[in-house]
Amino acid sequence: MRVLVVGGGGREHALAWKLKQSPRAARVYVAPGNGGTARDPDLESVPITDGVALRDWALAHGIGLTVVGPEAPLAAGIVDVFRAAGLRIFGPTRAAAQLESSKAFAKAFMQRHGIPTAAHETFADPAAAHAYVDRVGAPIVVKADGLAAGKGVVVAMTAAEAHAAIDDMLVDNRLGVQHNADGARVVIESYLEGEEASFIVLVDGEHVLPLATSQDHKRLLDGDAGPNTGGMGAYSPAPVVTPAVHARVMREIIEPTVRAMAAEGTPYTGFLYAGLMIAPDGTPRTLEFNCRMGDPETQPILMRLRSDLLEVLWAATEGRLDAVTLDWDPRVALGVVLAAAGYPQSPRKGDAITALPADTADAVVFHAGTALQDGRLLTSGGRVLCATALGADVAAARERAYALVQATAFDGMQYRRDIGHRALARHGG
Repeated sequence: MRVLVVGGGGREHALAWKLKQSPRAARVYVAPGNGGTARDPDLESVPITDGVALRDWALAHGIGLTVVGPEAPLAAGIVDVFRAAGLRIFGPTRAAAQLESSKAFAKAFMQRHGIPTAAHETFADPAAAHAYVDRVGAPIVVKADGLAAGKGVVVAMTAAEAHAAIDDMLVDNRLGVQHNADGARVVIESYLEGEEASFIVLVDGEHVLPLATSQDHKRLLDGDAGPNTGGMGAYSPAPVVTPAVHARVMREIIEPTVRAMAAEGTPYTGFLYAGLMIAPDGTPRTLEFNCRMGDPETQPILMRLRSDLLEVLWAATEGRLDAVTLDWDPRVALGVVLAAAGYPQSPRKGDAITALPADTADAVVFHAGTALQDGRLLTSGGRVLCATALGADVAAARERAYALVQATAFDGMQYRRDIGHRALARHGG
């Protein structure tokens, strides 16, 4: 079978890497792909990003299954376009993808259905938003209502930071948010104490199949300092998601969300990602929904997955997830993101990647912001690579991942040196 992965980041490289391992995959294409997919003889990059043009290409090339990686094509309705042409595609429709593309939609949805989340208000008027911050104070969270490549959230520890975020999102749009049809809006919500975790599941419209748990590191700098990014590293599993917490998340958040989406006439299919805040007493609350796998969580999760991903996604497109069980490597996987100079505000592009270790079965450097030009591998985005490795425990996986980092080089390379620190602290490491 010919398989198409839509997207060009690290998540898509990892999806293609895993899908090509299936005996059923005759050829795996990635549109548009990146330097890593271009260098892999088992993958083929397709330089198309428009959804309608991709549909035509998929029809012409006999694509049996399409998997959508990033949020933008989902929000633009690529699933609707492919399905209307009779193509099999895994992802949510445009209406269902509002769970991610509109923070205001998601918060109102959670409120309607009693899904635990932070108290919030939504504003289109900057003056009203500023007045609200003046009234309630900080710490407080300001979120852009629209797609912002993972950077549209500001956790403001002071009122001044909150006011600056409001201006950035509503007045100047410094974050480059893709506004929804009703214009620029912000969601301002209560600050929640606790530990974050990424809870990602597969949904076929009715049934839910959880993936392994993971934890991202959103801040740029060690010690969870600096600006929010799209993610500087991740590991799986996440010890904070105990079996009791896992059961509670499924019962109180994931299953009610899937039931409510179906009840409202927008059945959800695809990856569903609940960004959680786990309170010290184990109470989970939903920070946000994403309608796709996380990046960089995908890289360690898929390194641990022993099951045939193509078979699993095929079953999902047939509504058979209740008959699927997943087989996981018991080891820990940990990934460290290598970012470009200037990331996240103004990443520099075009630096040559002068050293790169060879991949092995359990240690892979996944590509994200890379491009192959005239045989040279260059940086082409903010997050450039994700060095990912398996190990017997967090410490071992971390040691192996950072060994990959040390064997990689490009000018201006920046990365965190403490990925996995929360898990190590939990185990006294």
